[in-house]
Amino acid sequence: QVQLVESGGGLVQAGGSHGLSCAVSGRSFSTPVMGWFRQAPGKEREFVAAISWSGSSTSYGDSVKGRFTISRNNAKNPVYLQMDSLKPEDTAVYYCAADLSGFWNPVRARTAKEYVYWGQGTQVTVSS
Repeated sequence: QVQLVESGGGLVQAGGSHGLSCAVSGRSFSTPVMGWFRQAPGKEREFVAAISWSGSSTSYGDSVKGRFTISRNNAKNPVYLQMDSLKPEDTAVYYCAADLSGFWNPVRARTAKEYVYWGQGTQVTVSS
């Protein structure tokens, strides 16, 4: 059974920075694309960022582009999401997800239904 576990959620002041990690346990992935999504109360799940297996390709949601950075270290497993210049509207539950297709396509990477495995989510609250 594959499990994704997010960590690093918390309360942050607007304008500050914060990082999230996603650890993967269970069977080894071949070439997974990893993504971050978020969901605020009363809103639909929103694409945040995605990264290819090699890390050479990334994609970002329009609302976070230029402020968030996704990275990965396959030797150590986790996928990171560095969040800078945080805004109150970044407040949400953040989810890590894995697409096992191994096929990088920026359109596919932004689509939640393409991800097979999901973490439980971690709350990030940005205070103004």
